[in-house]
Amino acid sequence: MSWSLPIGRFGPTILRVHLTFFLLLAWIGLSAWQRGGLSAARDSLLFIVLVFTCVVLHEFGHILVARRFGIETPDVTLLPIGGVAAMGRMADKPEQELAIAIAGPMVNVVIAALLFFVLGTIRPDDVVRIDDPAVSLFARLAAANIFLVVFNMIPAFPMDGGRVLRALLAMKFGRAKATRLAAGLGQILALVFGFLGLFGNPLLIFIAIFVYIAAASEAQMTAFAEATRGLAVQDAMARRFGALPLDATIGAALEAVLPTGQHDIPVVDGFGKPVGILVREDLRAAVDKLDGAEPVTSIMRVPVETVSSTAPLEAALDQVLDPAGTALPVTDRDGRLVGLLTCENLVELMITGSNRPDLRRDLR
Repeated sequence: MSWSLPIGRFGPTILRVHLTFFLLLAWIGLSAWQRGGLSAARDSLLFIVLVFTCVVLHEFGHILVARRFGIETPDVTLLPIGGVAAMGRMADKPEQELAIAIAGPMVNVVIAALLFFVLGTIRPDDVVRIDDPAVSLFARLAAANIFLVVFNMIPAFPMDGGRVLRALLAMKFGRAKATRLAAGLGQILALVFGFLGLFGNPLLIFIAIFVYIAAASEAQMTAFAEATRGLAVQDAMARRFGALPLDATIGAALEAVLPTGQHDIPVVDGFGKPVGILVREDLRAAVDKLDGAEPVTSIMRVPVETVSSTAPLEAALDQVLDPAGTALPVTDRDGRLVGLLTCENLVELMITGSNRPDLRRDLR
């Protein structure tokens, strides 16, 4: 995730902190300092750091269970609103998603139980005085973990409760319909939060917007995953495209490329194997700086990543959907260029698949 700094690693998972998190710490520390001086600022910052430590443990609860199902998590990012774990793929079965989703809140349940055990007893009013510095640090931390459990179990995406609900519904209706039902409920709850927020709690309005957008995004992502599940790269690649020979000049590239709508142009060697990608913006920028007789090799992007035409389409999604990436050249078993995989191909596939239920059968 952009604007984030790596601060540690747990196995293959990198822990990152978004820069806005430091703004949150600065705001909390300054507010506490204005109310009670240096000691209040120190106590408030310590409490927030401990709460977010519990958030990190929550996320690693998800991660450890996901690893048992062969799902890797490249990184976890701490944001002011909590933690975000980037799962490499969706769980294959509803039972797996249920186990992964519930593992995070269970970590907070264990932390709260341990804190209750250490404290011996907690008065009921301490639980609702989470922002009162007069209450002991451990009591407030226990209350914070209870709040994290309750908040995360709200049945709306992207909270864990939304994923638990989808997993339970998927056992009966299948993932696609379960996602639509869970996302719809999440959006209804978002509207309720937004309405309640109009009566003096702007935080609820913020949560409502976040939940509504996340629910819609989850529904779209799941529809996309379902549309591509079981397909090969060759089922989605573009077969009509332009390519440039290795000895092409910038002037020749301009004549061949600019009249077309192709954004990324593969450069191939004498055997038809891709050796680079020429991006339209790079070509336009080179016009003012380089002579037209310069070879395209001076501005093409290397090294070039390729994917086999018979590879599962799911395996190539991250590369194609990367905002900083280019079109992905598709090769045959001999390494020759046979197609291009682009975001436009994937969008077209999803739209076509939603309008034609027989598309998967025809492609196979």
